[in-house]
Amino acid sequence: MVVFFSGTGNSEYCARYIARSIGDNVIDSAQYIRNKQIAQLESQKPWVFVTPTYAWQIPKVFKSFVRQSSLSGNKNAYFVLTCGGSVGGAASGALSLCKEKGLRFKGLKGIVMPENLITMFKAPESDEAERIIEKAVPEIEKAAQVIKSGKAFEKQKYSFLSFLQSDLSNPLFYKAAVSAKKFYATDECIGCGICAQKCVMGNITMQDGKPRWDNNCTQCMACIAYCPKQAIEYGKATKGKTRYRCKELE
Repeated sequence: MVVFFSGTGNSEYCARYIARSIGDNVIDSAQYIRNKQIAQLESQKPWVFVTPTYAWQIPKVFKSFVRQSSLSGNKNAYFVLTCGGSVGGAASGALSLCKEKGLRFKGLKGIVMPENLITMFKAPESDEAERIIEKAVPEIEKAAQVIKSGKAFEKQKYSFLSFLQSDLSNPLFYKAAVSAKKFYATDECIGCGICAQKCVMGNITMQDGKPRWDNNCTQCMACIAYCPKQAIEYGKATKGKTRYRCKELE
């Protein structure tokens, strides 16, 4: 079973591609996370967890989802992490999670996809995003074939840089950058409510026709990415920046 977490669609694209390639079912973890439900899942095929990389680690929200879920059947677990450049030492966290869940860690594969964290970086323009995705497709297919074969992904090297990224930088990222305090809707907002519908955390409510953010945000960028009027900003950090969401798998 392929289980994914996705904000702007990068990981969903990879998950659906892999599921189609290996002939397996796909589950969106958002339906459980948003409704605060414990997932009761069973699979006779290996588990394939597909998620973005948050500061060189598996996002805390997805790790918590996997940790709390009941996963019966097959014990093999593969991790596919989308990233803007590197997954750092994320494999160590995935291995620890497998040990907690009694799963056999079959490795972690990083897939470079278009940058989407526009509260900190710039997203590529549409043409460049398309090129990045085209380059990623063969790597996604390679990952699918390894999973299909039952072999493990190539072992990730854990270096001192990986330690700095995943073990030291990750906590700082959550402390300094993961917040909803600066989100707001401009006068361009039409009150469509798409941002509230897309929020994985259920952190947005519509009040007087405008979105209001609570304090349970994971910086997935879904609200900004899916706003049809580009009416959502994050302080001054997102002004004038390209909005990005991944194309749907054809």
